[in-house]
Amino acid sequence: MRYALIAVVFLGVALGIAGVVLGGADDSPGLQLIGVVLVIGSVVFGIRTVRSGR
Repeated sequence: MRYALIAVVFLGVALGIAGVVLGGADDSPGLQLIGVVLVIGSVVFGIRTVRSGR
């Protein structure tokens, strides 16, 4: 289960970074914002899950 959590968080961060990069190349502030929110949400989800003991 722990490896699945790491994979989900890593995937969320990777997709968020890709959104920020692609949004910067296309000059799209909305895509950059979605990417940042995805990165922050993935990290917060991972930290809360680890702290809760799951």
